[in-house]
Formats: sequence, structure tokens, C-alpha cells
Amino acid sequence: MQSSPTPGAPVPPVYLDAASSTALHPAARDVLRAALERGYGDPRRLHGAGRDARLLLDNARAVVAECLGVRADEVAFTASGTDAVHRGLLGLVAAQAPSGRAGVAHTAVEHSSVLHAVAWRPSDDHVALPVDRLGRVAPDVVAAAAGRPGTAAVAVQAANQEIGTRQPVDELDLPAGVPLFVDAAAALGHADLPTRWDVLTASGHKWGGPAGVGVLAVRRGTRWHNPFPGEDVLEPDGFPDVPAALAAAAALQAVLAERTEVAARQRVLVDRIRAAAAALPDTEVVGDPDDRLPHLVTFSCLYLAGDELVTDLDRQGFGVASGSACTASTLEPSHVLAAIGALTHGNVRVSLTRETTAEQVDAFCRALGETVERLRRGVL
Repeated sequence: MQSSPTPGAPVPPVYLDAASSTALHPAARDVLRAALERGYGDPRRLHGAGRDARLLLDNARAVVAECLGVRADEVAFTASGTDAVHRGLLGLVAAQAPSGRAGVAHTAVEHSSVLHAVAWRPSDDHVALPVDRLGRVAPDVVAAAAGRPGTAAVAVQAANQEIGTRQPVDELDLPAGVPLFVDAAAALGHADLPTRWDVLTASGHKWGGPAGVGVLAVRRGTRWHNPFPGEDVLEPDGFPDVPAALAAAAALQAVLAERTEVAARQRVLVDRIRAAAAALPDTEVVGDPDDRLPHLVTFSCLYLAGDELVTDLDRQGFGVASGSACTASTLEPSHVLAAIGALTHGNVRVSLTRETTAEQVDAFCRALGETVERLRRGVL
């Protein structure tokens, strides 16, 4: 049973957790309805329904490939963004097995799916690369780690999912034969992607596609092997969700078409939130203030617990996130905030949808100030 909003709260509630997942883009909703009527067949079969499904799947792959600026045969759909990360990164390591290299050099602020993949395949040659106070890794640190004899792959995300800081991916200079893995889930649809990568992954529900659609892109010529049971091909085994893949492709195409206008509007609104949070006593706004994703901001409030802030703001009609963006369900401290030396408790992440208005942001800023002051009175 949902709690009733307090007097003066926005109605309906304001969803400010788009970095976790967002509602279906209208383009995805329309395509999904149509594809459900036609894309039910097994695209590996030769009968009519199978050929129809294959045509839809090929169309989805072609659209995503065009959006990424790659060939259609370099793109595959997976069961989720996490699945894409695991297949993509571990596939690079598997391809290096004959050379005896098994280590992954990754930034300390990578998504938990990257960290879990690294932990799943233990190696003495794994190394977590430090970042600065803004959450950015230095290119020379990456180059030094990539040059170690046991390094099989390097993982540097396009932008951080918790603090929004963009990484200098295109400035990296890696030794020949050491591939670069880029998790673009947080950035795709919101900012320009780096052009320097060998494997790139993303997640459909981050840009307005259906949940359960991951994207795995492997550039032609990259040494990659399937790290899991099944054929050594890019496309995973199993029955693909053809309608969802097509809907995700339609949403991505639509989001990129409107990205410039939406990102400019979101950046102005996020600047308002950053200023409002920074004006609160004992509150730290984290991440790069300029070279960042346009729709996302995180701040930490001393003396308060993040879940307490989230719950109270939710009662007022504002849906925000706290804790690690990857492990909030376990209430574990954020490894990202720990890596940059920021307060790991009392943090709130706000991420705007394409529909978020200035009036909603102003209402949130007022509620935030009142909430922090009231909750602190209760604990101090």
C-alpha cells in the first residue's frame, strides 16, 4: 500500500531515478505493440513466422549498429546489460587464455557487473585503478596497468552510473594486443560515446527500451571467444526476445534524435539541484561539475542515512535513489563514493527523465532543504 503524499507534494509523484531505469519511450511502446503481433516466431527457423522474426531481429540490429556507428554483424542482443558485460569482458579474457594472460585492469568505479565478472574469474593479475576526487582515471595510470605482462583486457566505462563523471576513454593509449572494454550503459542516449573501444555494452531500459535487452558490440578483428557454454558466436544461445529488441532499437533511435535538446534542458535543471544541494550545510556534491552526464547528480548529507532520506522524499512524492547504484538492494555503501573519498552514507542520487520539468525540479529542491533540516533536528 503506497503512503499518501504530504500536503503540498506533487501529484502525481515525480520519478527522479532514470539512471536505474526509465519508462518506455513512446516510440518503443508503439513498436512493441506491433512487433508482438509478428515477432513471436523462432528467428532460426525457415518457416514464415521464423522468417518474419528474423527480419525484425535483423532490422533491430541494423538500427542499433547505425546508432553506434558500427557494422550490423558487430552487434548482438543479450538478456540484459549485465549479461552483455559478462559476455563481453569475459570473452576478451577467454580469447587471451592461450597467451597465459588473465588479468583485467579496471577503474575502481566500474559498475558492479564488471567487478563481479572480474571476481568470477580470479587472477593475481587483476588490478583496480585509482581515480581522482572527481571519479576520473588518469590515462597514464591505465597505460601502465595495460602494459603489465599478465593484463588480458582493460575496462574503462564511458561515464559513471552514480556520479556522472565521464572518463577520458579516447585519450587512452594501450599496447597493441590489449583490448579495451567500455561499459556505456550510463552514457548511451545521454552523451557522445567514445570512439576508442574494442567491446562496448549497454542496456535498453536505461534509454527507454524494455527491460531485458542488453547490447553487446564487438568490433571486427577483436579477439573474443564465448566464455560460457554454447557456440563460439556473438549472438547468445536461447530464444531471443525479438519484439523487445526491436522496441529497444526504436527507442534508441528516437532518444538520439532528441538528445541535444533534452540534454541541454536537463543540464540546466541538474545545475539547479547541484546548487540547492551545495547550499545545504554539511552537504557535498560529488562528481565533475562540467564534464559529466547531463541528467544525473549525487550528493551526500552528513549526519543522515541515505535510506532515511529516500523514504522521506518518497512520502512527499519524489522517487530518488541512494546507496550504491549497483547494490542499493543490500544497503551496502557505494564503492564509487568510497573510491573518490566521499561520504558513503547519507547520499542521494537524482537522475532526470526526458519529461522532468523545471517546476518539478524546483519543488524537489524545496522539499530537499526542508527534509534535510527536519531529519537533522531529529538526530542532532
